[in-house]
Amino acid sequence: MISVENLSKSFPIKAAKKQMQSQQRDPREQGAKFNALNNVSFHCGKGEVLGLLGPNGAGKTTALRILSTALKPDSGAVIINGIDVIKNPTLAKQKIGFLSGKTGLYGRLTARENIEFFAKLHGVSREYLLNDADEIYQNLEITNYLDRRVEHLSTGMQQKVSIARAVIHKPEVLVLDEPTTGLDIMATEIIMDFVQLIRSQGTAVIFSTHHLDEVALLADRVSIIYQGTSCFDGGIAEFQQQSRELDLRRAFMNVLQGADANVASLY
Repeated sequence: MISVENLSKSFPIKAAKKQMQSQQRDPREQGAKFNALNNVSFHCGKGEVLGLLGPNGAGKTTALRILSTALKPDSGAVIINGIDVIKNPTLAKQKIGFLSGKTGLYGRLTARENIEFFAKLHGVSREYLLNDADEIYQNLEITNYLDRRVEHLSTGMQQKVSIARAVIHKPEVLVLDEPTTGLDIMATEIIMDFVQLIRSQGTAVIFSTHHLDEVALLADRVSIIYQGTSCFDGGIAEFQQQSRELDLRRAFMNVLQGADANVASLY
């Protein structure tokens, strides 16, 4: 369904920032550039959920922004059902639903107006919005809030509206960047249930998270990015085996510890 192959991306380092960080140099800094990603690869099939893990600053958001066409990599490829995301971003956007770390909603518009505005950008028909979108609203439990301004909604409600906006055009791949950060238990539960639902409908889901209980509940596959490099990509059972106790937290730490030497050899 979606294949991410050998993504690399670097950014220029501003002189002032470089001077501030000189005493705590990141191995990804090389001269005047910062290597945010170095040959990152992962895969997710139809109806699968991939948990994308890594410490803060590892490169997860950069990778997801490339998937969403918001960034172009220096090298590598992203393929969705034969469509090259980098070479054909306009066509690829029709196949991708993306939720960034920020909601990206317009506060003075209602929830319904936000969702329908983005639906129209994707060419969604008025008939679909009138007859079929209600199922999405009901599954995310936002029906009673559709005609409220977004600026008056809670954080959890805004996040659910953002997810509705991301799936309103029925994408083949849904990308969620830390979808439950800062949410209460009830809002988190609704979002987790929704991910399971669309997975059952054949959608490939990639979500980044720091919550390993979410990975245990949802993920078929796990990919870990550490200091801009891929250090694990495989099935959930294979990931659990990184720890003798099959404990996900210990498995995660073991992968990172084993990655230190590999990262050092790259830079």
